[in-house]
Amino acid sequence: MAASTTSIPSHIKAWVYNEYRNIEETLKLDPNIATPQIKDDQVLIKVVAAALNPVDYKKALGLFKDTDSPFPTAPGYDVAGVVVKVGSKVKKFKVGDEVYGDINENAGNPKAIGTLAEYTSAEEKVLAHKPSNLSFIEASSLPLAIITAYQGIERAQFSSGKSILVLGGAGGVGSLVIQLAKQVFGASKVAATASTGKLELLRELGADLPIDYTKENFEELPEKFDFVYDTVGQSDRALKATKEGGQVITIAGPASPPAIWFFLHSDGAVLDKLKPYLDSSKVKPVLDPKSPLPFSKAIEAFSYLKTNRATGKVVIHPIP
Repeated sequence: MAASTTSIPSHIKAWVYNEYRNIEETLKLDPNIATPQIKDDQVLIKVVAAALNPVDYKKALGLFKDTDSPFPTAPGYDVAGVVVKVGSKVKKFKVGDEVYGDINENAGNPKAIGTLAEYTSAEEKVLAHKPSNLSFIEASSLPLAIITAYQGIERAQFSSGKSILVLGGAGGVGSLVIQLAKQVFGASKVAATASTGKLELLRELGADLPIDYTKENFEELPEKFDFVYDTVGQSDRALKATKEGGQVITIAGPASPPAIWFFLHSDGAVLDKLKPYLDSSKVKPVLDPKSPLPFSKAIEAFSYLKTNRATGKVVIHPIP
């Protein structure tokens, strides 16, 4: 799948928007976007699959308008694809390498052409070699979510033998928090919330105590936890579920003090560190049953993501 510089087109197809509004209203397929130019520390990637994240539609509403890229902008943070061109300072990758990553080191300062495009660019340091046992679809689902999961647990200084409650355990980030807490960080007990139909998935992921949020309030359980990882925006309730001196991290702010609001810093080194767990399938991607949706269905994919009913990740593939 390698491409030489001569076969890289000057213009590409990309989903873009030119104003801040609901992404379903403003996103348009543009067949004539200039192919991203790479800097010395970047590579150009032929996109094979791209995963969607809530940050994409929040960004389209103007969440980062003070630091955002200029219009037209193509959404998309997560990519899996093939390197077709490398900058002069790139050491880790060569043309033809299969890679994956979250292309925006700082989420609030994203690239103009994200991953919902035929080609995208990214710094060497935010990428990793795609694990060979994962498909491009599976690999694209991981970077933003698994780095968020890992760095959030790390931020809480979570250590072996502690207990954790995951709010939103069947979601893109929550499903990975459960697995990392158990497999990487050595949690003594993992509890997680989901709706009735998703409790079996929580067990499969390694949760010791699946909690049906439609039937019980997690904060009223007699058992309390060392750490609550909130992916749904209930930090006020989460604080009532912690032990004395326990911690709450939320990725769906605002955080009720002393809960901490957290956002990731994209880093290929985290993906490299987790590679043995992915290679051995101790940690697995969780894909929504609707995944993958074709490139032509990007608007429908965002509409579905916004329902907050997705299980795991929503992925776009194939990309023409």
